[in-house]
Amino acid sequence: MRLAKLSVPALVTAAMVAVASSAHADPDADLANQLHGYGIYGPLDYNAWLGKITCERLHNGLDTTADKSAHFALINLPRGTTTGQSYQFLAAAIGTYCPDQVPILTAAAARHQ
Repeated sequence: MRLAKLSVPALVTAAMVAVASSAHADPDADLANQLHGYGIYGPLDYNAWLGKITCERLHNGLDTTADKSAHFALINLPRGTTTGQSYQFLAAAIGTYCPDQVPILTAAAARHQ
């Protein structure tokens, strides 16, 4: 899967911004607001669930790269979602629910340079 017009360093930056803002009282609403900025819409509960499952897959080693994780997000986000948006979703989910996984984005940046 290619990153399609979206640089991985930009994803890392987005994840870091999400990590910095994750101290709010409602992380699910924070995720939804961030996703809306990327043009990704959908039910708040569904997007939060998908973000949490994405993190669980990373923690369990089911998805071993950002590419695999972004693909999982892509096939579970609404039809018409772009590859770039799937990476934006991944960065937002990691920043919100599993900031310990930011290195997976850094590794992707190194591979795609």
